Formats: sequence, structure tokens, C-alpha cells
Amino acid sequence: MKIVVDAMGGDNAPQEIVKGALDALSKRVGFKVVFTGDETRVREELAKYEYEKNRVEIVPCSEVITNDDMPTSAIRNKRDSSLVVGLKLLKEDSDVGGLVSAGSTGAVLTGGVMIIGRMKEVLRPALCPGVPNVRGTRTLLCDCGANAECKPQFLAQFGVMATAYARAAFGIKEPRVGLLTNGTEEHKGDPLHIEAHKLLKEIPSINFIGNVEGRDLMFGDVDICVADGFSGNVALKAVEGCGKTVSTVLKQEFTRNLSGKIAYLFAKKQIGKLRDMLDYAKLGGSVFLGLKKVVVKAHGNAKADSVCPSVLQAVDAYRNDLIGSIGEMLSGMTFREEEEDE
Repeated sequence: MKIVVDAMGGDNAPQEIVKGALDALSKRVGFKVVFTGDETRVREELAKYEYEKNRVEIVPCSEVITNDDMPTSAIRNKRDSSLVVGLKLLKEDSDVGGLVSAGSTGAVLTGGVMIIGRMKEVLRPALCPGVPNVRGTRTLLCDCGANAECKPQFLAQFGVMATAYARAAFGIKEPRVGLLTNGTEEHKGDPLHIEAHKLLKEIPSINFIGNVEGRDLMFGDVDICVADGFSGNVALKAVEGCGKTVSTVLKQEFTRNLSGKIAYLFAKKQIGKLRDMLDYAKLGGSVFLGLKKVVVKAHGNAKADSVCPSVLQAVDAYRNDLIGSIGEMLSGMTFREEEEDE
């Protein structure tokens, strides 16, 4: 089984991308990594490390899609880009189980739909990252930006797809599903969320616990937060900002004077643990749920410690048949047909 890694995607490509993928190889057996990108630069990075040569392949590409490119035109015109070539490999090579890219989010989403295609049962694919929580695990946030405007049926399917993901990738048998809104009462929220609440409540295959608030994303007893892409993206960026704020304030306080520096020596381990816990990027990337193949969107400024779990996410999602699980859970579920055609 192979995992394609877009070696040129992201702010720290190809250095951190290559290092992170090789770290993943060292942690898990039974799969290969296929790098797509500038062969010379990729080989320069590979030369820095010891690794199993027979578990690494390179597919040369002459182009790169950047954040300045318009996603749709870039996917259509930059056919020899590391992302497009990688997506085509994922679609056409049966040995390829998944793709990981830290490149342009818009391009990954657009390319995923245009080249890989969405599952026939899925109304809208959704991005589903993991957010650290107080329990020391992760809360899945679905959606975090793929669909800024949603309909109740989309949110209902997000709950089903994220449930399949939690079971397949993390072994959670009955993940608790909450709907992210502005209050826990059933009547809270705008018409979209009130209707979505009704639909989620009626789905017997998921463990829907009701509405949850933003604080529950990290502090509540919930495994999955269903959100429209706009609200989910705001929530995810708030978590990122919280982590950076806590880290910055701690650094300022512990370096302010001599007593602070001495105190830091005794609390160094705990501070490091807190910093790591608040860094959601270290949990890996966002799986693009609803496509016909496994696609993982890593953070744009991902470093090796984020790329590594992203690759392992793709491995686990493929091995545990995430796509089949989503299809099975959605099979027989009927939503208004006109939603699919709009």
C-alpha cells in the first residue's frame, strides 16, 4: 500500500514534508511513501536521513500550485503540479491508499472533488480535523471550512461521516456527536441549526447528544462537533489563537525576571505538555470526508511533527476502510433529492 505525499505543498516544503513522511515510515510498517514534486530538491532532503530505500518512491513534477493561484484554474492548467499528479495517482493506481498535502486548501478541496470525486451518497464533502481536549484525546470538528454555506441535510451527513471516521480511525465504538451552536437548549440557534438538530436527532446510527457550545470543543464530553464550515473554521482558528496566546504569555512570564526563570525550571515539563496539548496541528491534518478516496489536508505551515501523524492518518483511514464505512452508514438514508442537485 502506498501513500502519496505532495512534497511541494505548504510553507515548509519540501524540507519538513520529507522529514515528516520519513518519520511516519519509521513508526509504522506495511506501506510506502510516494513523493510528488521537484525530484532534485526531494533527493537533497532524502540524502539527510537514513531510511528504508525500498519504501520510498519519487514521481517528478515540474509545477507547484501556490496560495496565490486560483484553485479551479490551477487544477485545470497546472497538470504537472505535485498536487494534481498526486491526486491522479490516487485515483488511477489501486495500490495508492491515500494522499497527504499541506498545500493550498482551496486547491486540495477543488482537486479532490474534480479529480477524485465525491461519493454518490454524499451531498457535500467536509473537512474534519482533530482538536485537542481536556481528556487528553481529540474532538473531531466537522466541517472546518469546506462548506461556508450549509443546509440542514449537509450537517446531518457531517455527523454520520464523522461518526464513521471516529470508528474507523480511532476505534471509538459510539462517538458522542454534538451540534455546535450558541446554546445547549434544543431550541437555540438559527433556523439552519434548529432544523439540523431535528435531523441529527432522528438518525439512529449515530449517538447524538444534542447542542454543544464553543467551549465544549475542548472542555466538553463530546467526541464530534458538527458545524457549518464558516462556524467551524472560526472555532478552529480560535483554538489555534488560544494555543499561541497561552504559549506566548507563559514565555513572557517565565523570562520576565530571575524568579520566573527559576520557576520555569521546576515547571518545564508541565509547560511543555500544555503547549503540545494546545497545538492541534500535532494531531495531524484534516481528513476530507465524502470523497471516493482518502485525502488528508495537513496544516499550511505544517512541520515534520504534524506531517508525520497526517501520513499515519491516511494509512489508518485506508486500512480501516473509512470510505466503505461512510458508504455503509449513509446507505439507505434518504434526504431530499433536490439538495444533491443544487
